[in-house]
Amino acid sequence: MSLRLSRSLWMKLVATAVAAVAFVLVYERVMMDSRTARIESASATEAPSPGRSVQFEVTAYCKGEITASGVRVRPGIAASDPDLLPAGSIVRIEDVPEAYEGIYSILDTGPEVQGRELDIYIWSCFEALDFGRRKAVVTVLRLGWDPKDSVH
Repeated sequence: MSLRLSRSLWMKLVATAVAAVAFVLVYERVMMDSRTARIESASATEAPSPGRSVQFEVTAYCKGEITASGVRVRPGIAASDPDLLPAGSIVRIEDVPEAYEGIYSILDTGPEVQGRELDIYIWSCFEALDFGRRKAVVTVLRLGWDPKDSVH
């Protein structure tokens, strides 16, 4: 077969076309990921469970120096309602501008952060204002400080 393929231009074209179609089919296949996962629809005050994707309202803040956990503020830190996501929780935020998507540690609280709301720290107050209030998909990776309450 390989000898026949190397001599015939027609066979080379057919083999190339078949390989290109196979590549496109495999490349375009939609894989299950966190963007297509089922989003939990529980009450606004019910604690989400690790591994579940949940709809949240996300805002941004830029003021302050020390979080409620005693850590200096920096990107990657978020504030939440401690009854819903206690300090030490780790979440992944998606469906926000790409610069702000990612993994956040819940190390702060705020009097305005109630229920399914997160407030992410952004160094620039101009960027924080531009961020506004957005709906986002939040996946809880760890709930609180206990490593046993995490996604394996």
